[in-house]
Amino acid sequence: MSEPASISSGIAARYAAAIFELAKDEGALPALENDVEALAAAYADSADLRELATSPVYSRDDQQKAILSLGPKMGLSPLTVNLLALMAANRRLFTLPQLVADIRARIAAEKGEITAEVTAAAPLSAEQTARLAATLKARAGKDVKLKTTVDESLIGGLVVKLGSSMIDTSVKARLAALQNAMKEVG
Repeated sequence: MSEPASISSGIAARYAAAIFELAKDEGALPALENDVEALAAAYADSADLRELATSPVYSRDDQQKAILSLGPKMGLSPLTVNLLALMAANRRLFTLPQLVADIRARIAAEKGEITAEVTAAAPLSAEQTARLAATLKARAGKDVKLKTTVDESLIGGLVVKLGSSMIDTSVKARLAALQNAMKEVG
């Protein structure tokens, strides 16, 4: 990990730990989970929010006022709005993507869940998703939350990343292995 990314992750981890513990103590983890999903969606969809968080053109006060105005309109809990306002006052909004990822990981760990990143050649049906989740749950011994993406270059099959292991059943990987085997023969 590069040094700037490491610094951002460290900053975000401290804020994530603080809000997670406060929400846990108040019994507000479900609200925090909803807030995190709303923040992630807003950050992904809004170029203005990304610019507000990352641009040095906006002062601390501008960032803080914008967050205090936007938070309630987004339906964020007061705890989350206050954390974001504090981050704005400390010029730390640029760590928002890392904050969201860290809080998601903490909530998943608290719930006994792990996330599997699944890349498929075509969109998975609801039945396929349910079967895959059940298979991965049996393997991991924990509830598995699937994060699916589609990559048509796989031609067929799946690539599943679960924790530190990766299962690649894609046609693309099999063709590459066959190509390597043919190079060794010829």
